Amino acid sequence: MQIKIIFAQRIKMITTRYKAKQIYLFFFIGLILTACGRNKKVDVSNINLDVTIERFDHDFDAMRTGRMNQQAVFLHNKYGAFYQDFIERVLQAGSTRDTAYFKTLHEVFKGKAYNDLKHDVEAVYPNMDKQNAELTEAFKYIKYYYPKKRIPKVYAYLSGFQAQTSIGDGYFAIGLDLFLGANSRFYPSITSAFPHYLSRHFTPDNITPRVVEGIAREDMFPEDDNDKSLLSKMVYNGKIMYFMDRILPDVGDTTKISYTATQLKWCNDFESKIWGYFLEENLLYETDYPKIQKYLTEAPFTPGLGERNESAPKLAVYTGWQIVRAYMDKHPEVTLPQLMADKDAQKILNQSKYKPK
Repeated sequence: MQIKIIFAQRIKMITTRYKAKQIYLFFFIGLILTACGRNKKVDVSNINLDVTIERFDHDFDAMRTGRMNQQAVFLHNKYGAFYQDFIERVLQAGSTRDTAYFKTLHEVFKGKAYNDLKHDVEAVYPNMDKQNAELTEAFKYIKYYYPKKRIPKVYAYLSGFQAQTSIGDGYFAIGLDLFLGANSRFYPSITSAFPHYLSRHFTPDNITPRVVEGIAREDMFPEDDNDKSLLSKMVYNGKIMYFMDRILPDVGDTTKISYTATQLKWCNDFESKIWGYFLEENLLYETDYPKIQKYLTEAPFTPGLGERNESAPKLAVYTGWQIVRAYMDKHPEVTLPQLMADKDAQKILNQSKYKPK
């Protein structure tokens, strides 16, 4: 199986004043209950699951000092498809069906770049106890909602700054070199591939959210290629973000959507204007991807919106998220699996009664 690179809403004296206070109180309580319902933590304590991230980077490094052919057999037996994908697609060192690629490995191990990177990764990740605990909890939530879901093996490796995460046959891999912290000495030199608006999110706290998002997008709920309208893509992304709400109830919205606090505040402050813009520009049913991609992809801001380039990026993702949240707030009987299986974006929009103020 080919490796996938996965490059986040007052009314008459004894009659008027009293009722106004009463209704405001009910409204306020309603907002609290809505938020609590959205982020309600289900009990997953009885789910027997323990996730341990396998340190492929350590086992791979053992080839440097040990017998390479013996360690290659060990790696192939332990990591299966991932070892082949790593050698052939990440390192692009040749086929694992012969040993010619050993020459490339010798050159990698001798290089200063590899050893400098290995040093920094070890400094940030002497162990992955925190990530093991976070992923165990997240995967328990996934198993709660999807009991038959097969949980992948999770590996940590050095991607050579190619990918934060990758997914393959039975595994999910984490490129630790792209989670070294926003101030890593390496990131200024790779701005052509990962500009600062991306690398500022390359922190250890982002590992679990990116794993959950990757599993959702690439494994459990891949986007239908036939869904070409902005509305379809908006709702699809909104469902992915809502899935993260449920699976990661303790993770903040900025981390889930990869916004700064300022960007999220901008979206919340101008939510009605963002929605109005999509409507006024007749964008909801637009299918020309070059025209709508700027509302869906990572960027420092959204061109044409906000003063002094202060707008947030991915405004269709943010808006879709609010639409799905509104829909689920109005339909508490809908389960998470039912939501994720629902392909009718227009129905979700209509029944959400989404009208931000």
